[in-house]
Amino acid sequence: MNAKATIAENGSLSNAINVDGKRIVGIQTPASWTAADLTFQASFDGTTFNDVYDEAETEVTVQGAASRYTALDAVALELSGLPWIKIRSGTTGSPVAQGAERVLIVVMV
Repeated sequence: MNAKATIAENGSLSNAINVDGKRIVGIQTPASWTAADLTFQASFDGTTFNDVYDEAETEVTVQGAASRYTALDAVALELSGLPWIKIRSGTTGSPVAQGAERVLIVVMV
């Protein structure tokens, strides 16, 4: 199952994606991606979102680049069980605005 996460022009945070009990296994970034790593927000009700950190209190981060499919083997555990997510361009402390609307493909099984 795939879902589209859209980040608006000059924005850094995607729309909410209903993971619907699936496991997120990868993210594909578009060719026009403005260089930035990816971080996440999570919600249990689809309304209130919080930044995602691991047990070491480190923000869960995936290296981002243009035209890339990134397998999320190591990150899948941190994101497992989350019913809703948003994807951020950049980090909580340093979000990166995208130069135009960007659509990321989120792969779930």
